[in-house]
Amino acid sequence: MNRIFRLIVLLLGVWLGFDLVAHLVADVFWFQEVGYLAAFLLRIKTQLLLGAIAFILTAGFLLGNLYLAHRLKYPNEIPPTLLKNGGFSPLFLRGARGDQILSEYKGESFFSPSPQSPASNPQSSALKLRSLLVTTIALSLLIGLMLLHYGQIAVSYWHPNLNLPNISPPVPVWIQPELILVQSSKILSNSWQIVVVLVATALVFSFPQFLVTAIAVVISLFFGLVLSSHWARVLQFFHPISFNSTDPLFGRDISFYVFNLPIWELLDFGLSGLFLYGLVAVTLTYLTSGDSISQGVFPGFSKAQLRHLYGLGGCLFSALALHYWLSRYQLLYSTSGVSYGASYTDVAVKLPLNTGLSILAIAIALFLFWRTMQFKLKILKLKFFLIAFLSLHISFFIVLPFVVQRLVVQPNELRRESPFIKRSITFTRQAFALDDIEVQTFNPTDQLTAADLQNNNLTIDNIRLWDTRPLLQTNRQLQQIRLYYKFPDADIDRYTLKSEVIAPQTPPTSRQQVLIAARELDYTAVPQQAQTWVNEHLVYTHGYGFTLSPVNTVGPGGLPDYFVKDIGTEAGEAGTLKTSSEAVRASIPIETPRIYYGEISNTYVMTSTRARELDFPSGDDNVYNTYDGRGGISIGAWWRRLLFAEYLKDWQMLLTRDFTPETKLLFRRNINQRIRAIAPFLRYDGEPYLVAANTGDSETQSYLYWIVDAYTTSDRYPYSDPGKYDFNYMRNSVKVVIDAYNGSANFYIADPNDPIINSWSAIFPGLFKPLNEMPATLRSHIRYPMDFFTTQSERLLTYHMTDQQVFYNREDQWRIPMEIYAAEQQAVEPYFLIMRLPTAEEEEFILLLPFTPIQRNNLIAWLAARSDGDNYGKLLLYQFPKQELIYGTEQIEALINQDPVISQQISLWTRQGSRAIQGNLLVIPIEESLLYVEPLYLEAERNSLPTLVRVIVAYENRIIMAETLEQALQAIFQPETPSSPPIIRPVEEPAL
Repeated sequence: MNRIFRLIVLLLGVWLGFDLVAHLVADVFWFQEVGYLAAFLLRIKTQLLLGAIAFILTAGFLLGNLYLAHRLKYPNEIPPTLLKNGGFSPLFLRGARGDQILSEYKGESFFSPSPQSPASNPQSSALKLRSLLVTTIALSLLIGLMLLHYGQIAVSYWHPNLNLPNISPPVPVWIQPELILVQSSKILSNSWQIVVVLVATALVFSFPQFLVTAIAVVISLFFGLVLSSHWARVLQFFHPISFNSTDPLFGRDISFYVFNLPIWELLDFGLSGLFLYGLVAVTLTYLTSGDSISQGVFPGFSKAQLRHLYGLGGCLFSALALHYWLSRYQLLYSTSGVSYGASYTDVAVKLPLNTGLSILAIAIALFLFWRTMQFKLKILKLKFFLIAFLSLHISFFIVLPFVVQRLVVQPNELRRESPFIKRSITFTRQAFALDDIEVQTFNPTDQLTAADLQNNNLTIDNIRLWDTRPLLQTNRQLQQIRLYYKFPDADIDRYTLKSEVIAPQTPPTSRQQVLIAARELDYTAVPQQAQTWVNEHLVYTHGYGFTLSPVNTVGPGGLPDYFVKDIGTEAGEAGTLKTSSEAVRASIPIETPRIYYGEISNTYVMTSTRARELDFPSGDDNVYNTYDGRGGISIGAWWRRLLFAEYLKDWQMLLTRDFTPETKLLFRRNINQRIRAIAPFLRYDGEPYLVAANTGDSETQSYLYWIVDAYTTSDRYPYSDPGKYDFNYMRNSVKVVIDAYNGSANFYIADPNDPIINSWSAIFPGLFKPLNEMPATLRSHIRYPMDFFTTQSERLLTYHMTDQQVFYNREDQWRIPMEIYAAEQQAVEPYFLIMRLPTAEEEEFILLLPFTPIQRNNLIAWLAARSDGDNYGKLLLYQFPKQELIYGTEQIEALINQDPVISQQISLWTRQGSRAIQGNLLVIPIEESLLYVEPLYLEAERNSLPTLVRVIVAYENRIIMAETLEQALQAIFQPETPSSPPIIRPVEEPAL
């Protein structure tokens, strides 16, 4: 039986070892393929070293103390029921066996009882059955709660979601007294958590001597996992970069809070849990020794046991001293005042209390350590220290701040909190780069003329009439071609196109705002009968092509007009994407439009096999291709197949006969997972966008690239208000470019002034490149990132107020305006425009968002982010005069929907079987005026194919609905009667 058990254990160990080696070697091959092996090896070495250090130190401490506890515990042969006056009954200890037991138990030595020493009788009061059961169950319950808490943390670390913007784990939080009620309510609301805690408690109570040791090993593994998971923070701890700014309370550089404080908090979490479990486990070992539960009484702790417990108690109070000292810095992230960060009460009361508690905890720890080395039982002194500590924590920490807040702060709150409000405003604006925004006044004159429109013809020609949602619905109907193709998203970009006609007054090129959508392969849409292993991994390997549509023109029947569409099937044009003109074909590269790496490329594939790869459909047949790109890992050798079969858990790789010596494996093809695997410490934008560009590299054989914006973030910037986000510092520091055909990924530093990215650049010297090394054709397509702009806009709603009194009263709070889309109300989303800013000389690519006051609907300001050339990254805030009424989006929507003729026409279209959809309402600044444009679509309820049927334009007190934008503008600024007369409705000026 023992041989079989050993054989099973051996085989299990070999399999686990092989699985670990397979994962490690597979990752080595993959990082070697993408060119970042050095970064991966540094990460792995750091993780292994940190995990080993944490495990060895934790296991050494816990197992060493448990070993000592087993040496000092009462032997099972001594029934505590025979105790008399705190000593052992001489009646029980008669005879040779009694002499042996006494000789084993005698002595005062701390580490090993000495037979020559006098008997070591219990030095504390005995516990009867009721007290013993309550104490033992309470300790077992505490261990159960610790296991639940640690288990939840371990699960979140072990299986990170690679699709989240940021997969770096947060610093775990120890269960603090103020969070006990919150944690308890969470546990009580989840039945499975209650079951886990109760089962763990019952097991520990039933088998304490064995389980406390087993749990010690598990906790040691857990701390190894936690510390190794925070390898990034540890590396940054040793590579801090100064922010050249200090906090006003402690005078420390911001780098201390961003790079150093998280490691101290991690140490606090580890030491608190380690010492607490050590104390609980050892106490439980002593309480259950001597068969005390069965006998119904515990004789009390011996002198050696008390010295042991004093030592562990000293360690625990040392950890508490560190915790309270770090709590001083946590006040910089307090939410108890009228503004974020340390408030008057925090600084005047909580700061000295935390300092006092830390000093008192150190004093108690020193006292306990002294009693450990020089044992003299002065229980009154220990009780005095403990009572003082608990009184200071409970009474002062709860009562005193409340009293000061009510009696001192609230009667003079503005005066007391004013300097702290100023700090919060200043540091929040710094952390989200709001202090870099250039503020100007925009005073609409309402004197826009036809000549002004002609002077801004590039803006007019790029007004977006097509939203991404109707375009994607049309693409899925007209351009999907096969069920297994899918357009997961459409993105706004701008391209420079050559002119169709060469004339003396015609510029040779023009900028055009477009919607680009990738035609990717979605294997889940393959018919169920065809979903075989060969099809999944050898045949359906890539998507093909893209569509490119101008945002402002309409094709026949109200459908989108396409610059690039379809897949050619004619002789000589097979596989070539169709273009609308030769000028477009000369401007946009359409060669090699294969997409092996994309947003929904979630399967791993093998190329250069005996099975033919589906390239693209051609009529009733298919065209096949063999991948010849630079991506992939060679698996021609049998041992590589074995290794990757274990890594991917796909044993058919060993059985198939379709592989050749040239076969390559392409995995991690999803671009979001791909870049997160390379640089998991960055936060990534939720909208990767496709770019068709010729980079001049003839070896790439690719003209399709994905660009993803990446951010450095921190939740440790002092006084910075995170609002609804889990970070309070953000910079768009990196632009990532992924080759859609070869899979290569390049990381370019877009903000060299960011200390965090400079720290990462010092840690990984070969990972990042300067932005000027990005090919110029790709650099012309970078744009201000949507997530960063959205975050800044949300923070600007409050933190545009820089006066403390205005901020305190929230007099000038803003909000994001609302609009009606498809009969539903939604917040206006930031949108791109090609327009000329009031202070600019030419049009540029702008990301824009308007704002309204918190309880009013008129416009109050608009924020513009620039994306072109040397102006990239600059923000401008244009504020409207507060004494004038500027129509907001909700007011314009109300005027449109209350117009009897327009609303009647919309109602006529919205009948059974079809519906009219009001698109995004765009506020377009032109010269010193505002123009409002809203497209109107018509779609069937089934097999939706949206068509653009009308364009609604509002200017001053007039609303125009016409078939085209040109007709609507002409009706306003050149009111001759057009061939298809628009509906013109005058609007009365609403009262202010």
